[in-house]
Amino acid sequence: MRDRHVVVIGGGYAGVRLAKRLDGQARVTLVDRKEVFFHRVASLRAGVDPEWTGAPFIPYDRLLTNGRVVVGKVVRIDTTERQVALATGERLPYDVVVIATGADYPEPARFTGTTPEEAAKSFAEHQQNIATAQHALVVGGGPSGVELAAEIRLARPDARVTLAHSGPALLHSTGSARAGRKARNWLESHDVEVRLDSFMSPGYDFGTYRDARGTIIEADLSFWTTGTTPNTLWLRLAGHGDWLNAAGQVKVDKALRAEGWKDVFAVGDVNDISELKLTPAALAQADLAAHNIRTYLHSSGKHRKEPRFYRPIHRTPLIVPFGAADGVTMLPVPGGETAVLGGRTSTLAKAKNLMTPYMRRQLGYTAA
Repeated sequence: MRDRHVVVIGGGYAGVRLAKRLDGQARVTLVDRKEVFFHRVASLRAGVDPEWTGAPFIPYDRLLTNGRVVVGKVVRIDTTERQVALATGERLPYDVVVIATGADYPEPARFTGTTPEEAAKSFAEHQQNIATAQHALVVGGGPSGVELAAEIRLARPDARVTLAHSGPALLHSTGSARAGRKARNWLESHDVEVRLDSFMSPGYDFGTYRDARGTIIEADLSFWTTGTTPNTLWLRLAGHGDWLNAAGQVKVDKALRAEGWKDVFAVGDVNDISELKLTPAALAQADLAAHNIRTYLHSSGKHRKEPRFYRPIHRTPLIVPFGAADGVTMLPVPGGETAVLGGRTSTLAKAKNLMTPYMRRQLGYTAA
């Protein structure tokens, strides 16, 4: 099996996890457009706090012991020749290919460019804009919007900060009304204006925004944390539009294989599994896909083993930081209930270091 070639397209949370799981059991090539791993969990703070500018960037060079990482842009999967074509003209033969290209996030949680220097420059620009803003508007009251609003408020206690959300309560997609109330109480106690049932759109004049009722808000800085877009345009352009659903996600079966293909897998934010697109789910998908890939490569004929099926994760712990020293944790408990824990647990589990030491260890580096 070690001479079988697995090409993993995308070096995000799912791609890194899967590549590491298969390293040494197959010839693994991880392809990513970026020179480094981007720890997106730390990106919101990096866009606000200069001391965190470099924290999201972790080199790939210690990830694989036997495999290799290729920096490049994939333009096509040639299923006839079973090759992955790069923009440089290089072609990587595969026995199994994994699509793990993730999703594109709004600013500032985005890796701009292809080098850490380019991305760091973008973070520095956000930091400067926030440092000089008189009024910052955050649109979207999900986990990212709440976290970003809190980070801006702590960085700029003298500025006006508004969080506008189209839903009736903050964090309503999590299903925890109590957590939403806790987030709202924290924000309002720190003088963040929270506007609910406010579907926002740009106004007619620069620096103005209006809700569905026509109310105009003036702000000299805005961030839209209202969703993500799967990174699959390259598949459509390469003639694989039939692999995608209407939302642009790769359609997969229960074994996380692209529908109709036994040697093409898709994991993480890029696929159409119905669940909250969170890091724990991406890691769980990567683990199951790694098992199924080993099964596919190792067995054949009448001895072929059946793959395992993935069970979507609808209830997973979720931590929303309110800066480095507070936050809210939603912890599923038996019976279908959700326990809501406060600052101490949230700080120790995520808010203080944003899981940066953990991800550094996953990439082969020390926690510091």
